[in-house]
Amino acid sequence: MITDPELDGAWEAEHAGERAEELAPRGRAEGAAGARRPWLWALGGAVAASAVWAGGLYAFGEKLAAPEISYRATKNLCEDFRAQALGRIAGDLHRYRPMNQQNDHPAVRGAICVLQNGESVSTLTVRAQVDLHKKTDPGAEFDVPSLWLAADIGAGRTEAVEGLGERAVVLVSPGDATVQLRVLDGGAVFTIEAYGTGRAQNAPADTAALHAAMAEDARALMAALKK
Repeated sequence: MITDPELDGAWEAEHAGERAEELAPRGRAEGAAGARRPWLWALGGAVAASAVWAGGLYAFGEKLAAPEISYRATKNLCEDFRAQALGRIAGDLHRYRPMNQQNDHPAVRGAICVLQNGESVSTLTVRAQVDLHKKTDPGAEFDVPSLWLAADIGAGRTEAVEGLGERAVVLVSPGDATVQLRVLDGGAVFTIEAYGTGRAQNAPADTAALHAAMAEDARALMAALKK
């Protein structure tokens, strides 16, 4: 059987002397230094090349890891998210106790605003969310579906939305009961979700109008938070 020379004990015994001679100095010290000098130059070049490569990789990684955020942080998302287009469909969404919350994490600064068009019974609830990613570019994970949303609303359909941010998608649940629009742009992810609540378990019947209103309000919110 043919074996790998590095694993063959006989080969090791036969060439052990030769390998020892190659490692030992030969002749005068000057000759030994001269023999080793090309090897040292090669090693130095390899180290230098590795340092340049590592430095370039680090700089490239830093560029990927810290995206330039094109949007400012909001102090009160319900004040910046006016939802005027959705209001034309479902009535004044700021009339009944807007709920606002912010969270400043070292990796992501998030803000949420929840609006509804009724006090105890409403036909439409709207949730807006803005996430500013300070450490990593959200583009790599933007297309990953939300398991929480899928478990909550069941299997739905996803459609691309043209002309909104870098990328935008809308997810519609079975029966059009829940519609979620997500927009990726400038290191930020904008989410607008609309769903029926209370006794009315369905969003407005005109789904196309709802989609258009959500896109219009998302565009207005992005303009309001643009640096």
